Amino acid sequence: MKNLWLAILMVLMSSGVLAADKKQHIETPAFDKAIAQQMVNSSIQRFKLAEDISVDDAIDSMKLRANVLNFKLVADLPLSEQVEAMGEEARYMRILAFCDALIAKKMVEYNIIFAGFLPCRIAVLEDAEGQGWLVTMNMDMMLHAVDLPPELQPLAKQVRDTIYSIVDAGVNGDL
Repeated sequence: MKNLWLAILMVLMSSGVLAADKKQHIETPAFDKAIAQQMVNSSIQRFKLAEDISVDDAIDSMKLRANVLNFKLVADLPLSEQVEAMGEEARYMRILAFCDALIAKKMVEYNIIFAGFLPCRIAVLEDAEGQGWLVTMNMDMMLHAVDLPPELQPLAKQVRDTIYSIVDAGVNGDL
């Protein structure tokens, strides 16, 4: 009987069941729900489109402004179209992503946390009443969340100002 248990133990160990787990475990930090909700609400900004501006007008205006400011449109994700292709109805929902790759490179080289913010995204949405909205990250929070060296501060401000200019063009339909 002792030999049987020894054999079972050896089989389990060789199959990895009892072997030391070599995988890296991903741990999430503990958090307070109220603080987390406040952080999320503070990190996102919502902008109502002007009364006579459609979501298509807003998108055209943002693309044009980004081009003028030399900020590349790196992704265009028509999420509501994807949902509809999957057989469900959806209100308008589209994500535009903009980036200056050279600035992004410098920011990530300084601190990899900035990779989580890339690229800069602006969501274009319609609510249940058909009102258009732009939703994006609070760029000031990003700017002040990490102590940047003097040479990166103007670049981070440039990104902030550029994204806010793109949002402003969309909200107002500025061509």
